[in-house]
Amino acid sequence: MTNCLLRRVLQSLVVVFGVTVITFTLLHLLPGNPVRAILGGKTTAQAVRQLTLEYGFNRPLPIQYFIWLGNPLHGNLGFSFKLNESVAALLIQRIPKTLFLTGSALTLAVVLAIPAGMWQALRRNKPDDYVGTGLIFIFYSMPTFWLGLLLIVVFSEGLSWFPFEAPQDQGGLFSQLNAMVLPIATLTLVTLALFTRFMRSAMREQRIQDYVRTARAKGVAKLSILLRHILRNALLPLITLVGLSIPGVLSGSLVTETVFNYPGMGLLFFQAAVSNDFPVLLGVTLIVALATVAGNLLADVMYAVVDPRIRYVS
Repeated sequence: MTNCLLRRVLQSLVVVFGVTVITFTLLHLLPGNPVRAILGGKTTAQAVRQLTLEYGFNRPLPIQYFIWLGNPLHGNLGFSFKLNESVAALLIQRIPKTLFLTGSALTLAVVLAIPAGMWQALRRNKPDDYVGTGLIFIFYSMPTFWLGLLLIVVFSEGLSWFPFEAPQDQGGLFSQLNAMVLPIATLTLVTLALFTRFMRSAMREQRIQDYVRTARAKGVAKLSILLRHILRNALLPLITLVGLSIPGVLSGSLVTETVFNYPGMGLLFFQAAVSNDFPVLLGVTLIVALATVAGNLLADVMYAVVDPRIRYVS
């Protein structure tokens, strides 16, 4: 298993390398000059030329890339001239906020999806199953920004239960927990719909397996069959889905943070994209790529933990 995981780590590093190459190339293909984006529109040709030479923007693109790639190895992700702060410092401030938002949403989605999917599978083709399926399709097909705006209109503007804006930097996240309800609910509902649908399908598939009929024939209690056998095997596709859904959750957090003005990594990425802040865009992309491959590796490890029959061999 160790050799297999090491091989997966090496494969993940190749994936991260490919993501950075594509992102770096695409950013430099966008209209506009990064130097003029730094200095602004009202600048002189001499200032543009001086900054171009100073930061090596006149060098070939592959050389610029490998210079940039070497900097993160020393903890240097670049400098944001727009915000007048290093990218590493900006990410250190924003990553905990995004982790809190996405972690809370993922945890709630998994915790709620397991019993919801089990209930729908047990109540197949019953009225409550149809109602649950309808709600799942509604939330799954609804754009994240639209769901966030809808929750603001209903629970903030209409009922005045929660603030329409997420907590800002003053006082920290836990100083205004009620302001986190709507952002977390928005991201949770979108993710919950997908997880519940997969859990329902996995439970239905496992209920008709031969080992279930054998356990029933031996007189094993229904609750024991459900929890010790069916549920454990049904969790396998959900574990895979959780690992693979990390990029989607992070992209959803970008939209959610923008809608609720939540000062996390997603809002930082959006503001950097609007202002052509290339170092910030590259830094956030690198972190998201690392988080994605880490999620996939974690899913592989959890596979073996949940089902001891699974062993990774070279």
